[in-house]
Amino acid sequence: MSLAHQNALVHDAITESLKHSFEKNWYILGDDLKKFEGEYAQFSNVEYCFGVGNGYDALSIALRACKVGPGDEVIIPAHTYVATWLAVSHCGASVVPVEPETETMLIDPKKIESLITPKSKVIVPVHLYGYPCNMTMLGEIAQRHSIKIIEDNAQAHGARWNNKPTGSFGVANATSFYPTKNLGALGDGGAVTTNSKQVADFVRRYRNYGFESKNYCEVQGINSRLDELQAALLSIKLAHLYEWNQQRRDLANQYITRLKDVGDIQIPFVPKEAFAVYHLFVIRTSQRDKLKEYLDSSGIETMIHYPIPPHLQKAYASLKLKRELPLTERIATTVLSLPLWPGLQTIQVDYICERIKTFFSG
Repeated sequence: MSLAHQNALVHDAITESLKHSFEKNWYILGDDLKKFEGEYAQFSNVEYCFGVGNGYDALSIALRACKVGPGDEVIIPAHTYVATWLAVSHCGASVVPVEPETETMLIDPKKIESLITPKSKVIVPVHLYGYPCNMTMLGEIAQRHSIKIIEDNAQAHGARWNNKPTGSFGVANATSFYPTKNLGALGDGGAVTTNSKQVADFVRRYRNYGFESKNYCEVQGINSRLDELQAALLSIKLAHLYEWNQQRRDLANQYITRLKDVGDIQIPFVPKEAFAVYHLFVIRTSQRDKLKEYLDSSGIETMIHYPIPPHLQKAYASLKLKRELPLTERIATTVLSLPLWPGLQTIQVDYICERIKTFFSG
């Protein structure tokens, strides 16, 4: 991907904002953060938003706000970035991985209930690649079993399910503003969103050492605060997000049209209830490695998200889950992310698609 197009559009506004933030001599927990938190809460259709240091911290804090800890089980996608698993593990809880749906590559609600036990505390749907999970089915399961939902919304700023924004379904929800995200900072950043005052009170204290007010520590918190500089520029970028997401959707539709019935390519299915924002455009093919090499030789950079599933990482060897998650492992050997970013030109997508067609015809 390239950030050049986005950065050029907001260059002057961000330069002025950074100058303003520098000269006001207030860099932590100030007015710029409050402004962005209010804007992002409105964008997400929630009551509260709290900026934190990064997406991992956001999920970790959200889990702790829901009192997840040792002895608890958290139901989580098997196909996701390992950071989602790490946040659960570092709370002391056990991860219970669920295979994805073949069509969407998102957590399969139909496979969850058989894994629920008296220790099950939370379901963490991950809106991977900018595709919203089936929040209707997940909500029904959670309600039926009195389990909480905490959304990992790091890759889906602006996505919706049944016209409701992702990041507004769970009792607490986490997101990331890593620079490559749909809404990205100029460094690390994240946020927790919620409609629960109880969760909001916990997060507000916990991110700032546990302080309720200066010098009065209520809980054993941590230091994880989105700084004023990042908050100010995120406010500027947020104003462009609808437009940038629409560009992503237009480009994705171009890929979908041009790559239909090409080779054995599979493109993730988007249900009618879903509004996807295409953080990544991911295809699947049994010839992934050869296609990637061919595109690289044609000057087309691609990436694999993600080549090694969490359960096959050395960090999770003790789970002994090898060969028990066959679909997850098959996906890891077939996924390929094609170029996609606001500012990518139609002619470039045409070239990429033509090279892919040439590969499969040759």
